[in-house]
Amino acid sequence: MNILVAISRVPDTTTKIIVGSDGKTIDNNNVKFILNPYDEFALEEALRLKEKNGGNVTAISVGNDLNTETLRNALAMGADNAVLIRAEGEFDSYFVAKNIADYAAKSNPDIIFLGKQSIDFDSLQLPSYLAEFLNLPLVTIVTKIDINGNEVTAEREIEGGKEIVSTTLPCIFSAQKGLNNPRYPKLPDIMKAKKKPIEEIQAISIDNLIEIIKMEIPSRSRLNKIFGNTDEDIQNVVKLLHEEAKVI
Repeated sequence: MNILVAISRVPDTTTKIIVGSDGKTIDNNNVKFILNPYDEFALEEALRLKEKNGGNVTAISVGNDLNTETLRNALAMGADNAVLIRAEGEFDSYFVAKNIADYAAKSNPDIIFLGKQSIDFDSLQLPSYLAEFLNLPLVTIVTKIDINGNEVTAEREIEGGKEIVSTTLPCIFSAQKGLNNPRYPKLPDIMKAKKKPIEEIQAISIDNLIEIIKMEIPSRSRLNKIFGNTDEDIQNVVKLLHEEAKVI
């Protein structure tokens, strides 16, 4: 079984984010970067399938030299190969998906895994882009997978419950928390991963579809209004939520 896992490098969830001087990117000084947590679920599921059915797991990432650390984390967890699609500057999900799809079209994986979203941009666009570029079935926000030959049954989260879907290989899965518990790399595996080769490919030059106009930290100011449980209080809460907060 040939499995491709797309992974990304993201700021640690405990990092204090500061907007950079350009107002469009974050200030990377003193920021710790990690393997995207949802991608960890994707990688773990790929490794479990390989251990059960045999095959090969390749981790792939789009970025610069800094992404090699993320790829080595994947190798330490158990990935067989690592591929860096080299790209500099800022790029969107369309750019990333097009480049990964181009590699996948040549390597013909049976399954492509990735996290349901990255925790930095949270766009949830990459899985759908990949499925469209490769014309493959996609099951998103997956919490359980059962593969029997080429037949696949998957459980995915939906609003208020679960949905069971079936499809066939080759296909794409985006992983949700609860799919598994990712393993921790052992020290010997971490040391071995440092010496493993990482294949490098130059990214396809295409324009982004999305441009970041401005980035800012959300305001933390609160009005601290307190209401009771009278009909008038309830009406005032609804009015404020509609007219001021604009959430209903």
